[in-house]
Amino acid sequence: MIHISLTINGERVEASVEPRLSLVDFLRERQHLTGTHVGCEHGVCGACTIHLDGVSARSCITLAVACDGRDVKTIEGFEADTQMEALRVEFSKEHALQCGYCTPGMLMTSYELLTRFPDMDPADIPKEMSGNLCRCTGYQGIVRAIQNAYAANRNET
Repeated sequence: MIHISLTINGERVEASVEPRLSLVDFLRERQHLTGTHVGCEHGVCGACTIHLDGVSARSCITLAVACDGRDVKTIEGFEADTQMEALRVEFSKEHALQCGYCTPGMLMTSYELLTRFPDMDPADIPKEMSGNLCRCTGYQGIVRAIQNAYAANRNET
């Protein structure tokens, strides 16, 4: 077992973990943060996307021990965030969620795009979201929702 200390959604967490425990399993099984979903377990589908030190990362291929001293934010950490709320509203309005399995990862990635790249050309959204897979929606509603959020941000400034 290896002792780790990290911040998860603003809370300091200390734990002893097996060296090969994935971050997604640590979050779901040990921290009971089940908003981060397990999909492919190979880093391909994006369902497990979290923010690691403010940057999107795949928690299924990230070891918990590699997060010692780091800042982890899951979908649960955005409960009171106005940008995330705007994305949620747009996702709902544009029917960008059907079964909902990919939604947390989609929201985490789109949030990073909105906040880290506010001047990104909305035409680039499909390419930037290509690392997040959805088996239900066909992506048009997801892309429209993110484009709407970008438009709203531009109107506010």
